[in-house]
Amino acid sequence: MQIADRLLKTPPYPFAELARLKREAVANGVDLIDFGIGDPDQPTPDFVVKALQRAVENTSYHQYDETGYGLPALRQAIAKWYGTRFGVTLNPDTEVLRLIGSKEGIAHISWAVLNPGDIALVPDPAYPVYKVSTLFAGGESYFMPMTAERGWTPDLAAIPSDIADRAKIMWLCYPNMPTGGTVGLDFLAEAVAFAKAHDILICMDMAYDEIYYDADYVPPSMLQVPGAKDVCIEFHSFSKPFNMTGWRLGWAVGNADALAALNKLKSNVDSGAFLAIQEAGVVALETDTTTYFQHLRAMYRRRRDLLVDGLNSAGWSVQKPKGAFYVWAATPYGMTATACAAKLLTECGILATPGSAYGLQGEGYVRFALTIQGTDQEARIAEAVKRIKAAF
Repeated sequence: MQIADRLLKTPPYPFAELARLKREAVANGVDLIDFGIGDPDQPTPDFVVKALQRAVENTSYHQYDETGYGLPALRQAIAKWYGTRFGVTLNPDTEVLRLIGSKEGIAHISWAVLNPGDIALVPDPAYPVYKVSTLFAGGESYFMPMTAERGWTPDLAAIPSDIADRAKIMWLCYPNMPTGGTVGLDFLAEAVAFAKAHDILICMDMAYDEIYYDADYVPPSMLQVPGAKDVCIEFHSFSKPFNMTGWRLGWAVGNADALAALNKLKSNVDSGAFLAIQEAGVVALETDTTTYFQHLRAMYRRRRDLLVDGLNSAGWSVQKPKGAFYVWAATPYGMTATACAAKLLTECGILATPGSAYGLQGEGYVRFALTIQGTDQEARIAEAVKRIKAAF
């Protein structure tokens, strides 16, 4: 059978490869400590689970989602949550769109906006779906290098004017995956001005907006920048903040025309999210989660500190991220990303992602996800540090 050229040009999805390596190691009897994929190890909050259990009993939810942009109660809850969290006003009928997880919307927006030959501005390093969805849509990725020296932000002024004028999409992600980098409203305002000058749609991936650590920093929304709705949509997910990766529910907000285009494409390729899950999403957003998020952030902060302090005591040089639940670690002794990840796996029984999986600028780094399966995650981190000290 002949397969499409677009798939022949597509590299293996790195997280699928991580899952294969994990299965292989476990089958060989390795006591594997898995810092790989970044799938929350805590259960979905009880108040969300109970909401789903109740909603499943509603037989009207057993049919197609014919609501268009999503369950009205969910869109209203998202708009209300945005107003409370960011001080941003959204029209729930035109500026809010439910997704089957943010990944689905991220993958499909390129099909809705790009024509063959159009350019997408893609950060490097970055979530691989940005460049792959561009490839699938027939577009071309122009990679914007991000470095530690720049705080993991792209230098927009360095983008050639002819490239900027051909670009139709710019991808950004903050708090950043994979680096943990963060930004303030000053950079977001710069990005909005750049997008307006070149007629570019900014696609802002905010899957980690509720995972942050420092008292002096709370991730902002680009939609807080005056006029940002003219050029921006933001993607959010229930997966990371509410430990709902398997539920597949997310949303996009912002520019009404871009959301209408995305919804037109989606209506031709999917049939919406299960309405009972959308109802549970309403409860997630409308419940007072202050204490819940305090505990969640404190848990990840303890894990971050254990791992970063441990790596530094082993001779590595690692900065503590301000957001997201990843540790982006420079490899020791000048090792390549692949060599370091291989040594971690074969000599330490530790699964981490080589930074090169996220782009050329990821060379010389490995990514540790702070999501670890087991009954005592902090003990597993301590064990990982012990193994690393012995091997490195």
